[in-house]
Amino acid sequence: MGKGDVRTKRGKTYRGTHGNTRPANLKRALAFKRAQTEGKKQAS
Repeated sequence: MGKGDVRTKRGKTYRGTHGNTRPANLKRALAFKRAQTEGKKQAS
């Protein structure tokens, strides 16, 4: 759980990669997450 762990934000920063833990575009990731939670609320 440090620089060598790709699943953590620190590991992503160290390697210079992006993914679920460290999105390249934070605004897009937040909008996507918000849309998912609204969809779940409407389905209930």
